[in-house]
Amino acid sequence: MSDIHLSIATTDYDHFRDFRTGQVKAQGIEHTWSVLSHHEIFARFTANREWDVSELSFAKFSAQVTRENPDIIGLPVICSRLFRFGSFYVNRNSGIRTVEDLRGKKVGSPEWAHSAAVYMRGWLHNEKGVKLDEIEWYQAGANAPGRVEKVELTLPEGVRLTRVADRSLSDLLAAGDIDCAIIARPPTCFLDGHPDVVRLFPDFVDMEREYYRRCGVWPIMHIIAVQRRVLDAHPWVARNLYNAFQESKRRSVERLLDPAVSRYPLPWLANYAREMRDFFDGDPFPYGVKENMATWEQLLTYSAQQGIAHRLASPAEIFPPGVTTEVVV
Repeated sequence: MSDIHLSIATTDYDHFRDFRTGQVKAQGIEHTWSVLSHHEIFARFTANREWDVSELSFAKFSAQVTRENPDIIGLPVICSRLFRFGSFYVNRNSGIRTVEDLRGKKVGSPEWAHSAAVYMRGWLHNEKGVKLDEIEWYQAGANAPGRVEKVELTLPEGVRLTRVADRSLSDLLAAGDIDCAIIARPPTCFLDGHPDVVRLFPDFVDMEREYYRRCGVWPIMHIIAVQRRVLDAHPWVARNLYNAFQESKRRSVERLLDPAVSRYPLPWLANYAREMRDFFDGDPFPYGVKENMATWEQLLTYSAQQGIAHRLASPAEIFPPGVTTEVVV
């Protein structure tokens, strides 16, 4: 019997590269792999389901997988994960010095269903007591105008969200027309050294390490989504894809730990990689359901609270049954 053929779309991550280039093979599967920006992938997959297997923002995934009779399901394969305390940028003229100072302020993000902002809004609401309805929320493109939501929303009662079509968050923040931006990448005004735009938490790395030690959450931005029709026809595909992604990631981390074969021409990178490996108890970038349970549960809670997910789902619902069943030889 010949292999089945799947179309796959992701950004060009090193931890996927060996799978994409064929150095690692998913048993029984051939693929055509599109390497695109994640913004293009998200827009095309959410609108048209153009690939069988696709990278997808977790926020957008949560909106679609909690619909009635969803047509996608996830794999516990992490494309992108980042702590986000470094993602708060404020205009120093706003008077914001602490988290509590965000009450009553104008805070923007590129989309409401923007995973970085979902995490930080959830942290504000649940851990710091700054409730969603105590902030004036704005949505606009990060560094260029025109960005729009890609999934349907049901905003919580009392939440005010203003959409700005003709200006960017960077422009709004630099001009003081919003007080803070929660944004995945630094806004252009910050990178260009605007004197009034600073990080709210300049010590964000220490904050993030302490946060992980305390709660075990290692925030996930993007995962792999699969069209359900693929698994309905071939249930074995989920585990075979997972195994290939896992092996590709293992090789990528192994290269980072060995300066003789690292793809990245940076001094001391291997030393830092070993430090991160040890900090995360041997795996600095874990895949899996059980391995990330605290993170999956928090993500799903925040997405439901913020009107992105249609309901509160459990991790067991969003992944194929048994996809990471332990196999002992």
